[in-house]
Amino acid sequence: MSKHITDTLSLDIGVITTVPMMMMMKQLTLILLFLAFCLDAALAKCNLAGQWKNDQGSTMTISDVKENGVFSGSYLSAVSAPNMTIMGSPLIGYQKLNGFGFTVKFEFPASTSVFTGQCFINKGDKVLYTMWLMRSLSQDVQDNWAQTRVGYDRFYPLS
Repeated sequence: MSKHITDTLSLDIGVITTVPMMMMMKQLTLILLFLAFCLDAALAKCNLAGQWKNDQGSTMTISDVKENGVFSGSYLSAVSAPNMTIMGSPLIGYQKLNGFGFTVKFEFPASTSVFTGQCFINKGDKVLYTMWLMRSLSQDVQDNWAQTRVGYDRFYPLS
């Protein structure tokens, strides 16, 4: 008789603990799926291809980003030194996840800029936050210190 009571109790205890455990597992699975969806959305890769405009009015066009992350395009600055003709300049860069970097070889004046930044997607809207260095040629080693400028830009897609 005591064996039968023990079997029944262990069976009942097993049923009692199994039902809540199964419910917890289902809830945990749903929570993990939700978190995976949110994380995937937060880390969704930003497509850089297209036309972009920054706060100063400069525009850039990025061609298709290749599978290895390499891209190219053109940059048209809205700012320049007085009496300078603004011309489009080639750019080449690399993207990994939402981080990227590119170099612009300006045709006016003889200078080169490097940009590094990250693409953010907020409620479906993309914005590029960048930092840049612009290096101009120096005629004299004494003026070398003044030939590098530093700044930042935000770029928004042109629709």
